[in-house]
This record gives sequence, structure tokens and C-alpha cells, in this order.
Amino acid sequence: MKITQLTKLALLILTLSIFVGCSSTSEEVDTGMTQEPEPTDNSQSEAEAAAARAAAAEEQARRSALATRVFYFDFDIADIRDEDRDTLTYHARDLAANPDRSVRLEGHADERGTREYNLALGERRANSILNYLIVNGAARSQLETVSYGEEQPTDRGTNETAYQRNRRVEIVDP
Repeated sequence: MKITQLTKLALLILTLSIFVGCSSTSEEVDTGMTQEPEPTDNSQSEAEAAAARAAAAEEQARRSALATRVFYFDFDIADIRDEDRDTLTYHARDLAANPDRSVRLEGHADERGTREYNLALGERRANSILNYLIVNGAARSQLETVSYGEEQPTDRGTNETAYQRNRRVEIVDP
């Protein structure tokens, strides 16, 4: 009885093997290696066009980032906002690519707090950006920091919108 079951199993496997073998066409020979189709002139030009578009988009992003020179902070905070990190990375890369270039980081605070406290807060903010730029490729010799505290407000109002505009670091060419 065991021989009969083994024979049936062997016949079943053989039948399935023949079925699978016959299902492929003579054009489909699996060598175990995948082969990329040869690129045509059309697909090469499409790839080149896609690469050109990507390069143009990257250049536009770089220009936009480098045009952004003011970075805002939350109340009583010197930590860089997450949304500013990519922009600051472009600034760091630009400084690294241009070693003769230097910038001044001017820290500011709103009018709340004492004069001394706001000077220290503006300095912490400027140093926060300075450290980020150095970590991302800028040289320390290219960077200078100064704090104006509350002395140079952008907006002289006394509401939250004005305060927000005054809590900033500006990247300035000396």
C-alpha cells in the first residue's frame, strides 16, 4: 500500500513538472539573470530630461533657501525650528563651497525680559545657528555672532505678532 501511495505521489510530481515546463514558450528562457532592456535613444533622452528637471528643481530649492536669511524662534527658546533645518543646511553647504565667504549671525529677542536677559537670549539663538552651520560644513572662521537683544526690533508693536517677528536671527553679509 505504501508503494502505491509513493507511486501516485511520484506521478503527480512528474505531471506537475511537465505541466510547468510546457507552460513557458520557447521565447521565455529563464537564465536566472534579469536583463535590462537596451536603452533606446528615446529612453536616454527621457532620462536626461528627467535628470535636467531634477537638477533645475534642486537649483531652485538652493536659491530659495539661500534667499531666506531670517530665522524665527519661539518665546524664550534658542532651539532651531525643524522647518528651518533644510534651509540652514543649504547655507552651510554654500559656505563650505565658498571658503572666502563669511557671514554675521545677528541674534534678536522681543522686548519682554530684562535687557541683559534678552542680550543673552539673542546670543544663544545666534550660537544655535552657528553650531548648526558648523556641524553641516561651514568653517568657524566664516562665522561671526552678535546679539542685539531687544535693541533692534523689526516690529515695534506690543502684541504677539510683533513679538514673534522680533525673535529672530538674521544672516548678514559683513
